[in-house]
Amino acid sequence: MTRSDVTLDVTRGQRIGLGEAVLSDSKTVEQLVTVLRQADEAGLTMLFTRLRPEQFSALPAPWRQRLQYEEDSRTAFFGDPPPPERPAEIAVVTAGTSDSRIAREALRTLAFYGHAALEVHDVGVAGLWRLQRRLADIEAHRVVIAVAGMDGALPTVLAGLVPGLVIAVPADTGYGIAQRGVTALHSLLASCAPGLVVVNIGNGYGAACAALRVLSYDRPSAS
Repeated sequence: MTRSDVTLDVTRGQRIGLGEAVLSDSKTVEQLVTVLRQADEAGLTMLFTRLRPEQFSALPAPWRQRLQYEEDSRTAFFGDPPPPERPAEIAVVTAGTSDSRIAREALRTLAFYGHAALEVHDVGVAGLWRLQRRLADIEAHRVVIAVAGMDGALPTVLAGLVPGLVIAVPADTGYGIAQRGVTALHSLLASCAPGLVVVNIGNGYGAACAALRVLSYDRPSAS
């Protein structure tokens, strides 16, 4: 493999405020090492998503030791993320415990960019009392990322109850006709809740990036 197999977008952070993230699951170990070398040479911190445990384990020890890896979310940090500078403005909410791996991808992405977040798990519509019990906590946040499989009902319910932006992440949990998240995706796209934003199936990373863009829009730029 040659160095030309990988070309990092080293100025993305300067352009849009969000640096390049590495979608890892389809990459070879050699390609991941090349990414790490280029990031190291450029002095970049970098977020790796969908990094499978076997890929992480196969990395040479010197690189593996420099990654902060979380198996549940399959994410890794190369370099130290900044500490949170302000109280949490984002809530990450799941319909069921099976959705937590997608929520963790969102939470880790937020953490990589120095944003704290409230975690609320297992408050799906099958037991609305659970959501009602946490609603005051959730509605205090400017953005809510809601992860739900099956019929994808939770984000629609939240979008009718809280004033902040709700970003829906359909999850691939469910049986049969749930079609690995396709039914939840279609249900959310057809939602009548005004202003509900929907990302692709399982895209916790994309939901977190959307939340970060919203929060940065009304703040002056660093320049």
